[in-house]
Formats: sequence, C-alpha cells, structure tokens
Amino acid sequence: GNVHPGGLTDMEILYLLIVFLTIIGLLAFKRPLYQAILGGLAVTAVLYRIPPVEIVRRTSMALTKWSSLSVLLSLYLITFLQRILEARSQIKLAEQDLNGIFHNRRVNTAGASLFIGLLPSAASMILCSEIVKEATDGYLKPKEQAFVASWFRHIPESTLPTYTAVLLMLNLSGVEISQFLAGMVVPVATLATLGYVTYLRRIPKETGTPKSTNRAADALHLFCHLWSLLLILVLILVFHLEVVTSVLISIAAAIVVYRVRPCELKVMLRSAVEKKMLSNTFLVLVRKEFIAYTGVLALLPEAMASLPLPPYLVFAMLFFVATVISGSTGAIAMGTPLAFAALPGGMPLMVYLMCITHAASQVSPTHICLVVANSSTLSRKYNTLIPLSRRISICGKLSILTRSLPVA
Repeated sequence: GNVHPGGLTDMEILYLLIVFLTIIGLLAFKRPLYQAILGGLAVTAVLYRIPPVEIVRRTSMALTKWSSLSVLLSLYLITFLQRILEARSQIKLAEQDLNGIFHNRRVNTAGASLFIGLLPSAASMILCSEIVKEATDGYLKPKEQAFVASWFRHIPESTLPTYTAVLLMLNLSGVEISQFLAGMVVPVATLATLGYVTYLRRIPKETGTPKSTNRAADALHLFCHLWSLLLILVLILVFHLEVVTSVLISIAAAIVVYRVRPCELKVMLRSAVEKKMLSNTFLVLVRKEFIAYTGVLALLPEAMASLPLPPYLVFAMLFFVATVISGSTGAIAMGTPLAFAALPGGMPLMVYLMCITHAASQVSPTHICLVVANSSTLSRKYNTLIPLSRRISICGKLSILTRSLPVA
C-alpha cells in the first residue's frame, strides 16, 4: 500500500481497524470478553507477523513489568479489602449513613461513585460497582448498573491530578493546574448531567428509610465505616505511595481494627481471587504489549497529518484513535507535544484534548475498568457507552470553540 511520511503504510492502518473490529464484532456476537481479546491478539499476531518467540516474551511482560503486574496486584488486594469490609458489613453501613445524610438514592449512587473515583486505580471499580448495585437493585438492569458505576467513577479521572494521564498532560503542555481545573467545570458538569438524565433520574429519590435526626453523627459514622478507603487516599495523595503499598497498609490496619481471625483470612485470601476479572485484565495488558511491539502508535501522527482536515480535527482523531488502541497515557505522551506545537490554545486546547481522550477511554477495549465493572455485560455495555461518549466529544469541541481557539 501507500507509505505515509512516517513510514506507516495504508495496510498497517487497515490492520489496526481490523484488530479493533474483531474485538467489537466478537463482543457484539455475545462472546465472552476473554474470547474477544484472544481473537484480537490472534489477529494482531498474524497481520503484523509477530514471531512466536516475541509472542511469548510480550505475554510474559504482562507479569514481569511492574507497571502491568501492579495492576493485577492492586485488583486482587482491593478485592481482598472488599471481603474484609463485607464481612464486617462496612459497605452496607456506609450506604445507610449516606441515606441518613442525604436521604436521596440518586445522590448516594453518584456521590459514592465520585468519591471512590478519587482512588487512582482500576481496582476501585470493584468497590464502586458493589455500592451502585446495592443502591440501584430493582431499578436498573445489571448492564445499566455497570454503566452508572463506570460513568460516574470516571468523572474524577478526567480532571483530577491524582491520575497519571492528567499529570502527564499538565507536564507536557505547561498549563497551570488551576487553569485546567477551572476549564473542566463545564465538561464535568456535562458528564454528570448526561449520566443523571440517562439513568439516575429513573431511580426514585426515596431511600425507604427514616430521615436522619442527627446528620453530624451520620457523617461521623460514614467516616468510621470508610476509613480504610480514606487511608488509601491519604497515603497516595499526601505521602505519594504507590497504590499497591497503600492498599497493603490499609489491609493490615483493617485486619487489626476489625480483629479478623486467621480462619477468616484464609477464606478471604481464596475468595479474593476473581479468576474471570484477573484473567481478562491480564489479556488486556498482553494486548497492549502486542500493540507496543508493532510500533504503529508512534507512526500515527505523521500518517494523520497527511489527511486533508483542519488541524484541530486531525488531533481529535489522533487522540481518540491512539487512546482506543493503547490507552490514555500512551496517547497523551505521544500527541500532546505535537498538538501544543501545532495549535495555539493553552488551557482550552488541553480541555479539548482531555475530553476527546476521556470519550475514547470509555469505549476502548484496553480500558481495564470496563473489565472490572462487569465483564459479563461488556458487549451490551459498549452499546450503552458509545452514544454518550460521542456526546462528550461534541462537548469537548464546543468547549474549545466557545473559547475562540484558532483552529485554522
């Protein structure tokens, strides 16, 4: 095929599309997620002619690279912490505290997801999904519960500097954090409104429990029931510890505080091994290694630059495609320096690109949170997420145009 300036051929671009459509197609035919990802891996290996030795090496890298292994470990550890909290009814009691403070089922659902979204780990989806399920059972279907948990939990991820993607773009763009946070007010409000209008308003406000007579006491009880999660947040944000280390410290403290017996620990250690979730996540990590081996991501910018489109639209496509293929961090590391060199924009440009990245991450097969939220309903969840993700992209474009960013 034709060779683009960066050396990326038309066929290699087509291969990317084929790999993506293979995964989406298998999900659409209601195949399990692991089969869809395995299909994508097989197609990638064949089309890009990855040698068998390299296949083995790349697969093992998902367990030997700390960046990948830490994801699997954090998923297991958060699940283990969840087992401790469940055994002591802490999550259920926290839900009752929220009912007392707000007396609004909708606020409980969105608020809990937003709070847990402060944890910069895909493993937080485990706790988030549990709380959303408790609050919406009987009112939303499982696939809708998965959507609500994922949608609201990811709103903080689009904005807060507790996440690698935001920190990386702030560093590469030179935009002040205060300016970026101010610029994200409208997109964040739009995200919350879209989620509310689409699903939350279908949930009754009434909680079925008496109104609180002492909200201050309920707030104190909420702190007492969620202190283990708050401890993780403090360790990460204040002391800058890694997620795995923070969760381990919180688990150790919880074992002491809740007086978990050795016989209970033995059962919890086994039950925390969620084979389906861990295996699906492992395959997602392997797929990212396969894509990294092909080298196509680094060649995308020059290939897209040859398109007869306005620069702002070229970069929107670049960030969207790169995020779907490799995740937000890879897309931002590759595209941000190019975008800020080609387009004068400052904070509005960063808001625009972050909106595009966030939209793409909600439909990306490499997005681990989709696996964690509900693997069994992922194929149907894609159909739910795609329309709203398109709306986020439109929101991002409107936010940049209303700030009069030069795009020509």
